[in-house]
Amino acid sequence: MSQNVPFVLAKKVRAAEKNHSHSHEPGQEHGHTHEAMQRQGDFHSRPRASKRTDFATRAFTVGIGGPVGSGKTALTLQLCRLLRDQYSLCVVTNDIFTREDWEFLVRNDALQEERMRAVETGGCPHAAIREDYSANMDVIKELTLNFHPDLIIVESGGDNLAANFSSELADYIIYCIDVAGGDKIPRKGGPGITESDLLVINKTDLSEAVGADMSVMIREANVMRSGGPTLLTQARHNVGVKEVAEHILQSLQNSRAK
Repeated sequence: MSQNVPFVLAKKVRAAEKNHSHSHEPGQEHGHTHEAMQRQGDFHSRPRASKRTDFATRAFTVGIGGPVGSGKTALTLQLCRLLRDQYSLCVVTNDIFTREDWEFLVRNDALQEERMRAVETGGCPHAAIREDYSANMDVIKELTLNFHPDLIIVESGGDNLAANFSSELADYIIYCIDVAGGDKIPRKGGPGITESDLLVINKTDLSEAVGADMSVMIREANVMRSGGPTLLTQARHNVGVKEVAEHILQSLQNSRAK
């Protein structure tokens, strides 16, 4: 594996105009503001990606977000394996201080190494996909210029349930949770669960081991998402990934028809 990985540092944004409600490291500036959320969002009134025709300079972008360890990287790998022979793909990974997810994808030959880039977000991962997504946007445009891909997958660093992609960065948003967090996770809500274009409940094969009731998760996901699409997967075993890809490709097709 090459040691000269293209590694992008997320740009620093201006200091928050208001005091942050919590600190992550004593004595350190937080570096960005957090949006005040008055509600957790609704699927049918969610922010939508703007209609655009500039795909030649910024390829159709799929954002995959979710908590740490939910299976985002495994899902990204399986989507690459499934789609790469028929579509031109690129990938952008986000980690706080490492290139761990990028290295995993390279080791597993997800795509040609040069088609994948690593962004170091620093601090809160959600800042790089929502408040200040400029580092990711710059990489997306660079990959588009160099490879003219049909679509680019951007994997967020693992974060909490309040994190979700800006619709100005991602044309299609997937939020990935897993059963190991417990069957309470869907009803906890948050914009990732309620407003993503597709909710993925991963690692369903572990439900019995962790005591998670899948019927509860499915029912409450349906309630929280007002009937928005939810899919069950076992990304590691490539179960349900085809269905995820079908949703992505339908959105890609719709974008081309605009």
